[in-house]
This record gives sequence, structure tokens and C-alpha cells, in this order.
Amino acid sequence: MTFGGQHVLVTGAGRDTGRRLALAFAAGGAEVVATARTKAAADETVDLIRAAGGTATSAVLDLADPASIDALRIDRLDILVNSGARYLGALASPADIADTIAGVATGTVLLTERMLPLLRASDRANIVNLVSAAGEPGQHRSAAHAAYYAAKHAQAGYAEILSERLRPEGIRVISLFPPDFVQDGPREAGATLTAQSVVDCVMFAVGQSRDCFIRAFYFEQLAPQL
Repeated sequence: MTFGGQHVLVTGAGRDTGRRLALAFAAGGAEVVATARTKAAADETVDLIRAAGGTATSAVLDLADPASIDALRIDRLDILVNSGARYLGALASPADIADTIAGVATGTVLLTERMLPLLRASDRANIVNLVSAAGEPGQHRSAAHAAYYAAKHAQAGYAEILSERLRPEGIRVISLFPPDFVQDGPREAGATLTAQSVVDCVMFAVGQSRDCFIRAFYFEQLAPQL
């Protein structure tokens, strides 16, 4: 799967799944902008990409801070990957709750709206949203805080209406709703979903020809986690 000549912005690229996504797009030939809340984390991802022969730049981006989103400067974009999201466990302070909702919900909306002019200028634009099974109606298996569910439902609702409205412009909006998953583990039946399998779904969807609009990926779960 090749993405030569395409420009990709990956949020939350400083670690874990976001980093894997940035590495995967760069391995396919894309020019990647890897963002993270800290310069050190973003730079580490860029160093890994360059060491593997890829092309990337880093940028500091705090999705919970509208000023940080407004300060982001890029000139071209073909693929926006909204993977940055702060997970919120069962115990959380009011500040943690506010930060999570701001980053996941408001941050996704503000960044996507800011990037839309660049995406409209592309003839192969994709918006990818790593939502969560917590954003599915009636889903209750994750042990995440209720505020995390609220934030993910907001993100999913925005993605759904955006998909319908941008379809006539040829812009694909792809959302993934994975259950709680692990970064590493056996990739076999009966095992917990891995981050690499989620990344593979993203790469499959954006690699399709332009007549193929995959709106969402939903995943089976092994068992309730509560």
C-alpha cells in the first residue's frame, strides 16, 4: 500500500497507536506531520520515521487547547488522522474530566474544521477518526469513566454528520469503534484486539479506490470487561 506524494497529519503520534499510525503512513511513502502534546514525544516519533527512511516533521498540538490548534501551521493535507485522545479511567478529577472532553470532543471538531480547506483542495482527502466502542449507542463494556463515553459519543456524532455532508465533495470520513485493546499481543482468534490490527484497518480503508466510501469499522468483543 503506497501513499507517495500524500501529506498526512496524525494527532496523538507521540506514543502507542498514534505513533504506529504515523510510522505506517510514512512507511507507505507519505509525508507525515506527527503531533503530540510535547515536542519531545513528537520528535521521538519523527526520529523513528527518519531512521526507517521516511519523511516526517513534528509539531506540538494540545487538542484540549483551542489556541494550540489555531497555532498549527501546515500548507497541504490529504489525510487527517484524529487519533489523539486522553483515556479516562473510573477515578477522575473535575480537571481530568474537562481535559478529556475538551480534547476528544471539542479538539476533534476544531482541528477538523481548521483542516477542511486544505482537505477540500486535495483530490484524495480522507478524515480518519479513532473513536472507540465507548462511542457506540448502548455500549457499556469499557471500564472507562462515563465522561469518556460522553466525549466519544460527541466525536462519533460529529463524524457521522460530517461523512454525510462531505460525501458529495469526495471527502471520505472513516470512523473506527474498537473496544479496549492492547498495544502488543498475539494476533489470533480468542486473543484481545491489538493496536496493529486497528492500524491495519485504517490503512485498508484509506487505501481503497475513490469510489469506495467505508464509513465505519465495528469490532466484535471477547467478553464484558466490567
